[in-house]
Amino acid sequence: MGGAAAALVLCLALGGAVAAAAAAAGAGARPSEVAVGALFTYDSTIGRAARLAIELAVDDVNADRTLLAGTTLKLISLDTNCSGFLGTIEALKLMDKNVVAVIGPQSSGIGHVISHVVNELHVPLLSFAATDPTLSASEYPYFLRSTLSDSFQMHAVASIVDYYQWKEVTAIFVDDDYGRGGVSALGDALALQRARISYKAAIPPNSNTDAINDVLFRANMMESRVFVVHVNPDTGMRIFSIANKLQMMGSGYVWIVTDWLAAVLDSSGSGDLKAMSYIQGLIVLRQHSPDSEPKRKFISEWNNMARNRSIASGLNSYGFYAYDSVWIVAHAINQLLDSEQQINFSADPRLHDSNSSTLHLSTLKLFDGGEQLLQQLLLTNFTGLTGRVQFDSDRNLVRPAYDILNIGGSGPHLIGYWSNYSGLSVVAPEILYEKPPNISMGVQQLYNVVWPGDTTTKPRGWVFPDNGQPLRVGVPNKPSFKELVSRDTGPDNVTGYCIDIFIAAIKLLPYPVPCQFIMIGDGSKNPNYDDIVNMAATNSLDAAVGDFAIVRNRTKIAEFTQPYIESGLVVVAPVKQATSSAWAFLQPFTLQMWCVTCALFISVGIVVWILEHRTNEEFRGSPRQQVITIFWFSFSTMFTAHRQNTESTLGRFVLIIWLFVVLIINSSYTASLTSILTVQQLAPGITGIDSLVASALPIGYQAGKFTRNYLIEELNIPESRLVPLNTIGEYADALNRGPKNGGVAAIVDEMPYVEIFLSYHCNFRIVGQEFTKEGWGFAFQRDSPLAADMSTAVLQLSENGQLQRIHDKWFTRSSCSSDDDSGVGATRLGLASFWGLFLVCALICVFSLVVFFARVCWQFSHYSGSEADEPGKEAATAAAEIQRRKPNRLGSLKELVEFVDKKEEQVRRSVKRKASDKDNQATMA
Repeated sequence: MGGAAAALVLCLALGGAVAAAAAAAGAGARPSEVAVGALFTYDSTIGRAARLAIELAVDDVNADRTLLAGTTLKLISLDTNCSGFLGTIEALKLMDKNVVAVIGPQSSGIGHVISHVVNELHVPLLSFAATDPTLSASEYPYFLRSTLSDSFQMHAVASIVDYYQWKEVTAIFVDDDYGRGGVSALGDALALQRARISYKAAIPPNSNTDAINDVLFRANMMESRVFVVHVNPDTGMRIFSIANKLQMMGSGYVWIVTDWLAAVLDSSGSGDLKAMSYIQGLIVLRQHSPDSEPKRKFISEWNNMARNRSIASGLNSYGFYAYDSVWIVAHAINQLLDSEQQINFSADPRLHDSNSSTLHLSTLKLFDGGEQLLQQLLLTNFTGLTGRVQFDSDRNLVRPAYDILNIGGSGPHLIGYWSNYSGLSVVAPEILYEKPPNISMGVQQLYNVVWPGDTTTKPRGWVFPDNGQPLRVGVPNKPSFKELVSRDTGPDNVTGYCIDIFIAAIKLLPYPVPCQFIMIGDGSKNPNYDDIVNMAATNSLDAAVGDFAIVRNRTKIAEFTQPYIESGLVVVAPVKQATSSAWAFLQPFTLQMWCVTCALFISVGIVVWILEHRTNEEFRGSPRQQVITIFWFSFSTMFTAHRQNTESTLGRFVLIIWLFVVLIINSSYTASLTSILTVQQLAPGITGIDSLVASALPIGYQAGKFTRNYLIEELNIPESRLVPLNTIGEYADALNRGPKNGGVAAIVDEMPYVEIFLSYHCNFRIVGQEFTKEGWGFAFQRDSPLAADMSTAVLQLSENGQLQRIHDKWFTRSSCSSDDDSGVGATRLGLASFWGLFLVCALICVFSLVVFFARVCWQFSHYSGSEADEPGKEAATAAAEIQRRKPNRLGSLKELVEFVDKKEEQVRRSVKRKASDKDNQATMA
């Protein structure tokens, strides 16, 4: 016994040593088999395509000698049966089988549940069909999407909506994680294109026909006719069947369907799809995968396997992503094993079985290499059936792209592509990726579309909502300016210029729009117009109609139509007739102007006398006669009545310039005197907006209008100077009382109001020019399609002349104001208006005098020399006498004056005679 026992102990020891050595030797060896799980719904449109694709991928991986050398990829596939609960149970079963990764699930809802399991057990989860954007890496670090996120798909939908210039869509979606996540992404994408989801039609999961009918019926009552359908492929076709019965598949409707319908069409085949007749004209998206030889080979193998298994369903794009998902896992496992990482699992200390539990949670193991395998998955980079397989920093596949299909005839037709690199294009994305972004991001375009109703005309995209509710139109209830808008006892209970234009525009719309006019305000004072526009912007009203100016702060919150009347701010001030007096003829010129003008008349007369005195007999005579001639000639030029003729060149030159100056003075005096005697004068001296702002006088404005904010914010006028006014009577009373009696110096208001005011009161006047340019329009909610149609109607009213006829109907009261404001506040003319002209005239006179006296001095010097040669004297004696007498003559003012007074002809004869005598003496000598 003892020997046998000793031998047994020795054998056990040797066996243990051998086992330990074997384990140590095998520590660096690859495992012969690695298990990978797959979770999806077998009997579903996506599941049937994915099941064969995954099996083919596993076979291809195991047949590839360059990948996983010596290791077999073992697939463990389980059916989730479209149930979150069953999916969780099946996921736990997979975890019990020590799988290193899970491919699937196809449902976003199940993906949310299972992601919690794989996060705890560190098993990467690759989904080829869970497209919900809310399945994010930040919340589920072990979740990896190996297909395109619905975030990209919704950007493609938004691009289509923007391409056709629609602004509102109705979203029809299944009310689960997949549907809500997709619609949320759609709302964000549309907002970037200044569009929005106007109505969300949520269909509960597993709804019956009646429930879907109710949802579609309510959606059809809304104004948008652009429907975006985002539901599950296995139940979504019922929507179109019911919509067809509700007559929602005809002309005027737009249906944009996400990739689920493409999966149904690809899986069913045109011959098997009974509903093809009522889905004509739909736009459908499908994940884009470039054509390649491996893709064609895979399609052939998939079809052969499907035939062998008697599977009637066809292949869809999700099958390509399922196939690539297996290769993603295989490449990552290969990299993990190449780095000498072992496939080991360890117990989770947080999971243990209680005495009364039969769940056996302790069998769930942590994958020790889960973090390393996840990192290898994120480094994936190869070319698969779907194109380039690589993940970006957000764990999304790079180069997302979609085919855009149009269903017509017997099946879908390709009309273009979308990618986040090039947007909409008719060129394949893989071609555009080879071009620079500035070339690929060119003009967005698609091929022509056949819309529902077999029409190629682009639908308007909306109609007036068929919900029995009329358009709620807010109208300001004002105590004055009844010509524009006022309460009435007629069928519309309102009337006025603005109302007539709105009703005329409504009648031009190609669809009926019932309206309900709602008066805003109590009628005793003006309501705040900004508040009414804000009510339209916040959906308290559907529209705001009246005298609403289109200004910057309002366009930020509301959509305005084209302006139907031009309007700008003007200044209105009181005026009075100028009183005449006996001395009114002196008012055109200031005192300074009169003095300078008289001085210049006399100066010019003296200059002309000097220039003409030596040559012209009419400017000679006794001193008294010459003084009279100077004054007569000076002032008679004012009427061109002078009798004297000018003979000298310099005199004529000065006279021409002076007559031009006299012409200007006469014309200015006549115009100014006429203006002063006939025009009205501004009582407070206000000549325009600049003088009004510069003054410290109170200013009136119409209460409730934008004028107050403009004066304070743009012109920096203190609020204490502003006086709100409501009625025409208050306008007149405030202006008549004036600033000294508690009134205002002027009123700033828009031109249409001023025209109405001046038609009642003639003692006021528009001062200056219109200093702003606005217009009046009708306000709607932002991006309202009705605003665009109403703008077109307003333009049509303008073109056919009806806009002017309505204007003439309400603005027929004769106005006592004049459009010519040139005479308002006429001012006296001062020297500042003529100093340039006077300066030119003075310089001409000075120049002429300088030339004249230079010539006189030259003549005087020659005349003095000739006079020194007296007869009978010797030459030497005469020369000495000349030298003695010459300085005295030049210095004698009397002799110079006497010389100037001599006639020029006499001086010339004397100089000529003396020169001749000198020549004779020289000959005799």
